[in-house]
Amino acid sequence: MASRQASAVFGIERSLGGRAWHWRGGNMDLADGAVGMEDDLVDQLLLARGVPREDLARHRNPTLREFLPDPSEFQDMDTAAERLAQAVLTGEAVTIYGDYDVDGATSAALLIRLLRMLGHPAGYYIPDRLLEGYGPSGEALVRLAEQGSSLVVTVDCGAMAHQALQQARDAGLDVIVVDHHKCPVELPHAVALVNPNRLDEGDIGAAHGHLAAVGVAFLLAVATVRALRSRNYFETRPEPNLFALLDLVALGTVADVAAIHGLNRAMVSQGLKVMARRENIGMAALIDASRLSRAPVCSDLGFALGPRINAGGRVGESTLGVRLLTTEDPDEARAIAAQLSQLNEERRAIEAAVQEEAEAQLVTQHNRAVVVLAGNGWHPGVIGIVAGRIKEKTGKPSVVIALDADEETGNGKGSGRSITGVDLGAAIIAAREYGLLVAGGGHAMAAGLTIEAGRINALADFLDEQLGRAVSMAQAQQSMLLDLAVAPGGLKPALVESLESAGPYGVGWPGPRIAVGPVRLIKADIVGKDHVRMIAAGQDGASFKAIAFRAAESEMGQALLHGSRGRNLWLAGRAKIDDWSSRPQAELHVEDAAWAN
Repeated sequence: MASRQASAVFGIERSLGGRAWHWRGGNMDLADGAVGMEDDLVDQLLLARGVPREDLARHRNPTLREFLPDPSEFQDMDTAAERLAQAVLTGEAVTIYGDYDVDGATSAALLIRLLRMLGHPAGYYIPDRLLEGYGPSGEALVRLAEQGSSLVVTVDCGAMAHQALQQARDAGLDVIVVDHHKCPVELPHAVALVNPNRLDEGDIGAAHGHLAAVGVAFLLAVATVRALRSRNYFETRPEPNLFALLDLVALGTVADVAAIHGLNRAMVSQGLKVMARRENIGMAALIDASRLSRAPVCSDLGFALGPRINAGGRVGESTLGVRLLTTEDPDEARAIAAQLSQLNEERRAIEAAVQEEAEAQLVTQHNRAVVVLAGNGWHPGVIGIVAGRIKEKTGKPSVVIALDADEETGNGKGSGRSITGVDLGAAIIAAREYGLLVAGGGHAMAAGLTIEAGRINALADFLDEQLGRAVSMAQAQQSMLLDLAVAPGGLKPALVESLESAGPYGVGWPGPRIAVGPVRLIKADIVGKDHVRMIAAGQDGASFKAIAFRAAESEMGQALLHGSRGRNLWLAGRAKIDDWSSRPQAELHVEDAAWAN
């Protein structure tokens, strides 16, 4: 990563959001609004994200040809591919056992569509979040064996399902595990366990630990086709076009908040192109139900498409996502997409109620390094989203636990979200091994758990002890990293398009932040529940629209609403295209602000 200058940008040591401003890379203060050559700007963005200068060409247009590793480098990959190929050749009954979130649904849909391309139908099983919980259950696996399946492939789950996989083995059922969650030292019994986060993974496999499960599933698809090719399976039939599956990879990767760099960035970039072609009937219906009148961009996957798929598993029927993404019937696709949109609205209402109750408990958490909140009757389907909101509000890793409404002494289901630099998943696994949890696991940025109600305070103490130092270090290093500064007249659609050329962006490949100013606010008011809407004007005579989401009650929001009259400001955030106007205009999604000297 390029080094930051020691001095703060514009001398801002403490913004209205409490942060110092620094350049992410070098000084990119284009105060006169001139953007310069697009190639130069894109190269600067890539360099600031750690791309070596000699590798710029590969990263400017990330393709699978340049970034796809040999799947055989991953532990158990060849064994898994050979077993799946054998099932295709011999016509065995195969069931894909998924998870109820977007990564699980897209992973399951990818393997189902792959097998369909290979002329082999596959069934699927998605557990009910409330009745069965996360991961494969022994009862369900045995039942699948009794119904005729001889091979089950678990996706986005299974890496820690020791008891369930032993039951499957005892029932004579072969199981392949395709996962990405952190693994214990002792792995469960399976025909193959493909997971780049295995502790015994080699250097190349371990370097891809940021893959979502759907990315691992795609690698298995590549390996399976190669295994079938070696057995001359395609002498009388065409090979499947695996690129057509990348829309599923893109959706699952972004929605699971996987790091968007390296192979992930290549798969998301190419997957967006596939999505724009609308070849997957269910995906096209999902796009239409999300009211997108253009081809989706990366942010749409996380904020429009993903939540709708998630809504089925959170507050509705867990199989809806897989059904939508695998159907070939346009009428069925439209009906499921509409149902998911309705469920998403219900999820929003439930989430808002839980969030309000959770935030009321924050007064008791000031001395905690990790926020741990619990409530009776909270819907388990929304606690992950609420944990993310609490994390954003507090700047700390946050765990939200739903307790049974009628049984305060029973078990609670918890979900956690972390901040950059703090491995929450490892701490949850440690808590489980210490005996504080009934079950638990995850990865660096997200985790899930089951806990006895009486042990919640002990868990909070344990997480403070385990993560306190890491949280302090992460918070000390927090600052607003800027890629570019422009005068108001420089905030134009052409600039936004140039900035987006270095995408797609996400965790691990942060979207460019720009500072615009100095400006005065001509107008500032509240829109929606707590968003601050603004019109800002600069000394160059140019003006633009800006909005700070969920900021009305913050110190920054209050200053923008009530304390900015007659004062000059710098506004910092993401430049976006406002395409609701008669002609596209650039606007700023404000993440921070500071007084200008």
